[in-house]
Amino acid sequence: MDLTSHIRTIPHFPKRGIAFRDITPLLMDPAASDHCLQMLLERAADLKIDKVVAIESRGFFFGSMMANKLNAGFVPIRKPGKLPYAIEKEFYELEYGADSVEIHKDGINKGERILLHDDVLATGGTAKAACNLIQRLGGEIVQCNFIMELVELNGREKLNGFPVESLLSYP
Repeated sequence: MDLTSHIRTIPHFPKRGIAFRDITPLLMDPAASDHCLQMLLERAADLKIDKVVAIESRGFFFGSMMANKLNAGFVPIRKPGKLPYAIEKEFYELEYGADSVEIHKDGINKGERILLHDDVLATGGTAKAACNLIQRLGGEIVQCNFIMELVELNGREKLNGFPVESLLSYP
């Protein structure tokens, strides 16, 4: 199954010059969603994952499903002010501004094997911030995986030293 037919491109969103890759059509098609999930799981099959950490908000869809199938815990990384307990925070730059992400301080135990998931690897700023949070809490990142990668934005470079997997590449 060709997953690219289930990715919609929205020009000039969230601002002029950005081509947003929308996974909503993928989520609306159960067969395509299942195929995507199976492809993500295949790339993590032998990694012995303790927790799947996913980035808000589109990373939650497949991140929680992967955690369930891998018999691993699920830990959300959220935008500021969304988590109710003690948090760690990390600031980062992205292609259309600056932001920060947060994780519960008790979300990861020292030495746990972590799979980081998000829908898109663009500039790598959000994913790198997430990696910094995971490492600060003592987690070992065994894979960063994405549904798609926007290769011209060189996000993989920011994740140098971490294993990166993406199902689709866009020039």
